[in-house]
Amino acid sequence: MDRLRKYIALFLAAALVAGIVPGQTMAAEGKESKKESKLVLKIQKVAYTRRTCQMVKGTKATLTVKTGSIKGKKKIEYISSRPGTVAVSKKGKILAKKQGTAKIKVTVTAGKKKVSSWMKIKVAKKVKPPVFNFKKKTVKLNSGYQMPLNGLGTYSLTGDTCVKSVSAALERGVRLIDTAYMYDNEKEVGKAVRESGIPRSKIFVITKLYPDQYDNPEQAINDSLKRLNIGYIDLLLLHHPGKNDVKAYKAMEKAVRQGKVRSIGLSNWYIEELQEFLPQVSIPPALVQNEIHPYYQENDVIPYIQSLGIVVQGWYPFGGRGYTQEMLSDKTIAKIAKAHGKSVAQVILRWNLQKGVVVIPGSSNPAHIQENTEIYDFRLSPKEMKQINALDRHEKHDWY
Repeated sequence: MDRLRKYIALFLAAALVAGIVPGQTMAAEGKESKKESKLVLKIQKVAYTRRTCQMVKGTKATLTVKTGSIKGKKKIEYISSRPGTVAVSKKGKILAKKQGTAKIKVTVTAGKKKVSSWMKIKVAKKVKPPVFNFKKKTVKLNSGYQMPLNGLGTYSLTGDTCVKSVSAALERGVRLIDTAYMYDNEKEVGKAVRESGIPRSKIFVITKLYPDQYDNPEQAINDSLKRLNIGYIDLLLLHHPGKNDVKAYKAMEKAVRQGKVRSIGLSNWYIEELQEFLPQVSIPPALVQNEIHPYYQENDVIPYIQSLGIVVQGWYPFGGRGYTQEMLSDKTIAKIAKAHGKSVAQVILRWNLQKGVVVIPGSSNPAHIQENTEIYDFRLSPKEMKQINALDRHEKHDWY
């Protein structure tokens, strides 16, 4: 079911633009007065099963009603619990007026039948997108902490190979390491960090909880802390949407208050999922980590996430296993790389940075790890950025 849900979300995300705009919908089934009576609310086109949505202050949307089997002449009434926060007109036009939360109740009357449903809308304040500091090679998260712009991804690195790879990265100035419970290498990452001789405060470690841990997130967090054995977690993510993901995120919020975790975020969340998920949590994600590369660019998703003040991080920057060779052989990127005296890999990483995407390429090769750090001494022109942007195939290489 998780995989099916993700595919559906990916299809919708590719078709929509950032934020709530004409063409999107939100659905919520109301309580049925009779078995055959059904009411569905739609804010344009996206079905939000939890009947929650986040809008940004100043944005507009349209709430429509699908009345199912209710026949005859209908009277529809829209009521906002807090019209000063979310206003709704007699025709279902919504305006997010100020930061806060409101419920919109819709009642449909047809003869003696009366059916009601509601949608909770959280209004977030409009914020400036995160700003990359290329001189310091860091970005400030909305949690207040600084995070490096480039790091090492450790997916598929295990055992001594993982320890050696993380150690090689740290020796070469890399200060951001990405791991996860599902990678089965948290112990190895922690070992390399502890033995590096680098002060703990100078290294930024990301790990993730997997959906099969969402039932008991407190234990999962403590287990990660124990495996890493580095004192605290810099950034903890939910690996992808799943049952009890809100419960798990709230446990992460608690871990932040306890000082076990400094920042929290999400991985493999897209526009509709974020709009549904965010109203249910208290601490906004500091980061969203998604698959991003020249053949799958997420040009709608990235600006939306950034408009919420959330940093975007990309995994599979070179396309992922089975696709890397094709991407590193791309003629368009190769031509740009030759003009700058750089490798194709370096151009891809630089392209990400200039789009405001933090990069975490994976490698066990010390020479490649070094190569992947040398991305700050050149800049792609607007024309070159446009040429790479034109390579987008909407071609996702993993199911998340």
